[in-house]
Amino acid sequence: MITDGHGAAGPVLKRALDAFRDPDVEAIGGFRWLFLAEMAAIELWDFDAWRELTDREVKLVREAGALTILATALSVSIFVRIFAGELADAGSLLDEQRIVTEASGGQLAPHAALILTAWQGREAELTALIETTVPEVEARGEGIGLSATQWVNALLHNALGKHETALACAQQLMDPPRPYDQAIGWALPELIEAAVRTGETSVARDGLAQLTQMTRGGSTDWGLGIQARSRALLSEPSLAESFYCEAIERLGRTPVRGEHARAHLLYGEWLRRRGRRTKARDQLRTAHSMFAEMGMEAFAERARRELLGAGGAVTATQDVTHQELTVQEEQISRFARDGLSNAEIGARLFISQRTVEWHLHNVFVKLGIASRRDLVTALPVAAHGLVPA
Repeated sequence: MITDGHGAAGPVLKRALDAFRDPDVEAIGGFRWLFLAEMAAIELWDFDAWRELTDREVKLVREAGALTILATALSVSIFVRIFAGELADAGSLLDEQRIVTEASGGQLAPHAALILTAWQGREAELTALIETTVPEVEARGEGIGLSATQWVNALLHNALGKHETALACAQQLMDPPRPYDQAIGWALPELIEAAVRTGETSVARDGLAQLTQMTRGGSTDWGLGIQARSRALLSEPSLAESFYCEAIERLGRTPVRGEHARAHLLYGEWLRRRGRRTKARDQLRTAHSMFAEMGMEAFAERARRELLGAGGAVTATQDVTHQELTVQEEQISRFARDGLSNAEIGARLFISQRTVEWHLHNVFVKLGIASRRDLVTALPVAAHGLVPA
């Protein structure tokens, strides 16, 4: 990949990734190689492999009681859930990561918190986090940490419609060029969108060329969907619509819900500016609903403004009650159903008793029950692919 590019590396990385997805590989190296395999999945834009390997690593590290490694593994697991639009679940894992980091006496840069806050659309919180994080990562020489702050800053400002700031943040990440930096691939769509919106077409075209190279090796719906969405921004009207539709179709086949919603948003904005208000309202209403459900506040507000501009009616956003349990809530509730105390559950999951109590309270509310005894009949069966402990 470093010497010959993503296209040449793709087939080799795919073979390696397929090998790591074989459960028998655990007998060889346990969880120690899985982090590198997860990075390969990211480079190939293979979300299913990324999630599978990340979940496996967290499970193995928990079983081994390796607290220091668990904190890092949880970071990647949080990234996965953010991209899947599972922000509430990501927030729960972030709480656990903080507790694990404190318990192990370690230090961990708040990359996961940065990414979650950006997708949530909380500008003041992200600004404060960045002001705290940048001096720390610069002092430790963490290039990836600095890249992450620039990427999420660009993402948030695109969500807010502040495209000039988004472009400046994205360009800081691109200079000097760092071809092997996972944040580059995620930041290129931000660069392209911001550059198009500010009239910097040549910058956008250069970014698209680089994105095309980076998504070529994996040829997945995630990567090609992002590429089609970015290409639509730069295309003539006769071609743009087909690229928007391709992006929506491809991303709709993936679990990457935030990026899928953005494809609806950009297509809706394009339709509105072409005077096709009826079709624009359909796309913008879909985008607004998806963003609001996931808790992506800045993108939801942008979609709301565009929908109003297209003549659509926007109902007052109501609090969404998610009846589906998060992964961690399912783990805790199954342990509680099987008779484990809060202390025992906390010890197994490396979280505090207070955190266990908080999660159980949420479980009771979601399931409409009043006590642990009711978990026997109320607990969903094998949700998220989990089985009773």
